[in-house]
Amino acid sequence: MTRHDTQGIHHFHRRKRCYQTHEPYPHSDKTKRFMDKAIYAISLAGPVMTIPQITKIWLERNASGVSLLSWTSYLVLTFFWLYYGILHKETPIIFNNIIWIFVYILVITGVVIYG
Repeated sequence: MTRHDTQGIHHFHRRKRCYQTHEPYPHSDKTKRFMDKAIYAISLAGPVMTIPQITKIWLERNASGVSLLSWTSYLVLTFFWLYYGILHKETPIIFNNIIWIFVYILVITGVVIYG
């Protein structure tokens, strides 16, 4: 019996996956091929939209109204998403969450220093 056999939920996940057929990569469908590539740009979009928050904190040295608890919670949750991506070998999830970790660390550090 392996380590994975002792985990009940893993059994259901493995059982479900054995009946799935995996799609080819790159996919023959143009839309899916496009999304397979576009997801990396989308992964960058969220962290880029956080740049105004980061610049306010670091350039203006003003972290008023920024919740340390919220941003720390986001960071903790992101580690779970990163681990999930690593376990399932999902490169877009890994890529996105590594970027978010850096963003969250910048915000949290700024809040601690300037808050």
